Amino acid sequence: MDLLKVDNLCGGYGKETVIRDVSFKIEEGGFLGIIGPNGSGKSTLLRLMSRVLIPQTGKIILEDTDIARMHLKDFCKKVAFVPQDTMINFSFNVWEIALLGRIPHLRRMQWEGRRDFSIAQNSLSLTDTLHLKDKPIDEVSAGERQRVIIAKALTQEPILMLLDEPTSHLDIGHQIQVLNLLKRLNRQNNLTIVVVLHDLNLASEYCQRIILLNAGKIFKEGEPQEVLTYQNIETVYKTVVVVNKNPISFKPYVVLVSGER
Repeated sequence: MDLLKVDNLCGGYGKETVIRDVSFKIEEGGFLGIIGPNGSGKSTLLRLMSRVLIPQTGKIILEDTDIARMHLKDFCKKVAFVPQDTMINFSFNVWEIALLGRIPHLRRMQWEGRRDFSIAQNSLSLTDTLHLKDKPIDEVSAGERQRVIIAKALTQEPILMLLDEPTSHLDIGHQIQVLNLLKRLNRQNNLTIVVVLHDLNLASEYCQRIILLNAGKIFKEGEPQEVLTYQNIETVYKTVVVVNKNPISFKPYVVLVSGER
């Protein structure tokens, strides 16, 4: 069953159109990766899907409802957005950050109750950050902070999670930790994931389907082996690559070819 449908979407910033006539569907329980070179519209597309930006034309349908017609609180009960920049300027502790995810479920001036505390605790446990709950958020590592922000998103109890380059500032170990967590949530909780990634090999390993953007349009959509061909990559990224099979997962593995030989 389709959870989300993007139909002839155009959007951008002011009068500037970045995303042009983009259409695709996401199945319930899917894991979709969005890739493409800098300036191709990846983050803009995610901002349109998360209602940070208003479409110029086209529709985004969530469970048969146009998200533009949804009350913001109702939308935030179903969709969680993890931005690229997770820096927090106030010294909240990890527990307080996680509880922020309950805001869409609370009435004005309503305090959190036992159920809210239980959901926040479970989210921190799922992301292996419960032991950090009393620590100020600015005193945890980059990888721990990213997992805390994901815990906050989980505390919203979403059916769809949108993540904008969640591994961009992390070392390889923390990248794998975050993506393993997302894959586990996808499989065990049937959480639908849409993630923007720069690393083509991470997209290949973790995503069921991939959208390759170029100049604000979908250049190719499909399973990793359909999208990550050397022809597609060389055309869009303007660089020479070799695409092999990962000997363990048998997924496409992209090798860069140096121009200096």
